Amino acid sequence: MSVSPAAPDSVVRSFIAEQRSGFLADLAEWLRIPSVSADPERAPEVRRSAEWLAGKLTGTGFPVAEIWETDGAPAVFAEWPSGDPDAPTVLVYGHHDVQPAAREDGWHTDPFEPQERDGKLYARGAADDKGQVFFHTLGVRAHLAATGRTAPAVNLKLLVEGEEESGSPHFAALVGEHADRLACDVAIVSDTGMWNAETPTVCTGMRGLTDCQIDLRGPDQDVHSGSFGGAVPNPAAEAARLAAALHDEDHRVTLPGFYDGVVELTAEERGLFAELPFDEDAWLRTAHSHAALGEAGYTTLERVWARPAAEVNGIGGGYQGPGGKTIVPSGAQLKLSFRTVAGQDAEKIQQSLREWVAARLPAGIRHEITFWGSTRPCLTPLDHPALRSVTRAMARAFGRRILFTREGGSGPAADLQDVLGVPVLFLGTSVPSDGWHAPNEKVELDLLMKGAETTSYLWGDLAEHWSAR
Repeated sequence: MSVSPAAPDSVVRSFIAEQRSGFLADLAEWLRIPSVSADPERAPEVRRSAEWLAGKLTGTGFPVAEIWETDGAPAVFAEWPSGDPDAPTVLVYGHHDVQPAAREDGWHTDPFEPQERDGKLYARGAADDKGQVFFHTLGVRAHLAATGRTAPAVNLKLLVEGEEESGSPHFAALVGEHADRLACDVAIVSDTGMWNAETPTVCTGMRGLTDCQIDLRGPDQDVHSGSFGGAVPNPAAEAARLAAALHDEDHRVTLPGFYDGVVELTAEERGLFAELPFDEDAWLRTAHSHAALGEAGYTTLERVWARPAAEVNGIGGGYQGPGGKTIVPSGAQLKLSFRTVAGQDAEKIQQSLREWVAARLPAGIRHEITFWGSTRPCLTPLDHPALRSVTRAMARAFGRRILFTREGGSGPAADLQDVLGVPVLFLGTSVPSDGWHAPNEKVELDLLMKGAETTSYLWGDLAEHWSAR
């Protein structure tokens, strides 16, 4: 196997420092494009964003940079072969669309006119996700400059979608359609962040999601509770009973088989989570909650990151107006979501819920359950060689030990894992204060440069250690 020489740290840092102003000027140009995928009137801007990125990737040196069409917004694909026959293939994922933003939302300046202040760059998309996509262009150039190579030490591919902020409705189909072009050994998602600036971390997994609506029907119309109350089934009461029965006294989910196959936390992972400087009081303030509550036997972080959960997202039925209205309502509704972890099967959970609901409802209550699809969880073991490469590269860039986190939410990363059959790793240097989706989104410029530095080391490290596969 041909091994790339390690990129000298001093050369990498000097190159990045020299290129910083030009890199930021280019990034600001991209941030000025209001690529809001949720707004149909912005569709031309989303396309312009894709075209801008494809052109910039070509200028960076990628011999292939293409616009890939979907039934919605376009994605960008780029490829730069290593030239080494044994080089691993890495696919980097990100997105070029952004959340809606307007000055009247609380922005101090125009959200699409980037402003640099106190080492921070303010603009919609600065952190989520244009900044973290774009640092790969600087990182690969630093990698080449420091190693003397004319192509990366890995076969490098990029897939940058245009609908992540709209739920990635066409992403799985896109990956399936182009699975041969996207074939790789590992996927790296740069749409994530770190614990904080002082505690650099790598995310090792995300929970999955399946959610639904349960519609209950009782009488054919609302009826008088004096004439019929206590003698006919009440769908609102049954909705409440279902919601209450979803958890036991230890806040464990009661669906039969719900925990089947769950990949349990190891003692090492629990220890590493415990090392994070977690302030539960501050977390509660962020959650706008007055207490932490969840599955017995687990910490708050463990519950959010590594344990499955069921939530009642909404419950309603009957009269909701002012004052009283003495009726037995004709209908009620329950909205549920299930966050899943590695080892769980969403289809089995859906079937279990169907059987559980049917067994609990009395005669006279008709019901219908509508599922809105599902997103699978993803998890990379701590001893995976590619994860070790990411951790080593990040430690070189930051000069300190790297800890590990997971994500409690869900995203399109699992589509890469499912369709391509490869592990998914996460590499991002954004921090919680960057304000994703909020007014005055920003990115810490020094941390953005650390992202570029990390990738400049990563490609050589992967090429050197991939024999561990």
